[in-house]
Amino acid sequence: MATRKSKRIAALAVIGSGMLAVTACGSPTQNAAAPTANKTTGKVTITWAAGTITGNGLRKTLIAAFEKAYPNIKVTIIPEASSTDTTRATLSTQISGGSQTPDVYLGDVIWPGQFGSEQLAVPLNKHLPNSFFSRFAPGLVQGASYKGNVYGAPFFMDAGFLYYRKDLLAEAGLPVPKTWEQLKSESLTLENKHLVKYGFVWEGSSYEGLTCDWMEYLADAGGQVFNAAGQPTMNSPAATHALTFMRSLITSGASPKAVTTFQEPQAMNAFDQGQAAFLRNWDYAYSNSQTPGQSRVVGKVGVVPLPTFAGHGNMGYACIGGWDMYINPHSQHMAQDLTFINFMTGQYAQNILATKFSMIPTNGMVQNDPKVKAMNPVLAIVPKTRLVSRPSQTPYYAKVSQAIYSNLNAALAGETSVKQALNNANAQVKSATSSSSL
Repeated sequence: MATRKSKRIAALAVIGSGMLAVTACGSPTQNAAAPTANKTTGKVTITWAAGTITGNGLRKTLIAAFEKAYPNIKVTIIPEASSTDTTRATLSTQISGGSQTPDVYLGDVIWPGQFGSEQLAVPLNKHLPNSFFSRFAPGLVQGASYKGNVYGAPFFMDAGFLYYRKDLLAEAGLPVPKTWEQLKSESLTLENKHLVKYGFVWEGSSYEGLTCDWMEYLADAGGQVFNAAGQPTMNSPAATHALTFMRSLITSGASPKAVTTFQEPQAMNAFDQGQAAFLRNWDYAYSNSQTPGQSRVVGKVGVVPLPTFAGHGNMGYACIGGWDMYINPHSQHMAQDLTFINFMTGQYAQNILATKFSMIPTNGMVQNDPKVKAMNPVLAIVPKTRLVSRPSQTPYYAKVSQAIYSNLNAALAGETSVKQALNNANAQVKSATSSSSL
């Protein structure tokens, strides 16, 4: 069996023949033009487990481009289940059992902790130069890491955005809010003027989406779920400030009481039906709001980065969503796997992903490409978005998230106090991670 060092040299040699040119000092460069065919000899087939979330058209288009650039590497698709949890369980079982397939697989951005700790994914930083990771937008690599190793190569991303009714703000003479306090005030103003039923709708139900929303408010307040020593800090002053404000959105009437039962579809539907002035949701919410026959607010919607708390800068944080590319540790085609991942995260493929399929690229240079930003209002503001990851750098993330969203939802619904909810969440997070050295 080849040593780790020899495998890395072989992998870089293959990569160097394509889009990633490795210089004498090991620094990669990117080429936005269509790559030329590589010169490797011997045909190899690799398998890529890619879910329905990517769409069959996207997969076929990108694979065709890759195989044209690398005619000696064939890619075979292995479908993934539509359920993320089912996909995670299936891959975990297969890979832990020693299966050599798939070679490469798509996985959620919250998987690095579990898959890294259980050795279900290859630490990519052990096989690729540090300069490879500089292509990604700030925050993405950190979200794909666990204990100092990078296990996922960000493939496409999502983030939270603030959608607003341009017509209502114009009629009331109000600016687009830049702080949470301003958003709350304007929501109440629009309601009091009887211009809209609800001010601000978001994801407040007891599920993963509330954890995502929470991370945005918590980061804006200067807090975090774990401190540098890996201890939970869910009951910090910053956390108290964040949850107290979230609760005040409901008690003030700026958000409806029903928001504690809202997931993405319910919040989006309320906004699309013209019932709300503001919406926090993911990138697909824009296209939904502009679908004739489905939405009543076509042509009336604007989108901006999320607000922050007053005195905390000019822009808030957005929780990272999306999917990464992982390599099976049992794969017999490491060099080809790395070549495939490099291509899929390089400028050429990422440009296809953005311009032909309107998905948010992870490649920073593509995000800032004027042609990409001109595609739609969401892509135009992606480079301005500050990202924060969920606290998934733990093998016990599922339990951590449940502790967060269940207790926060109880406070939002008025079933417990803010203080008690945060103390409960902190205790439960600590219990969930007690056997893990974070």
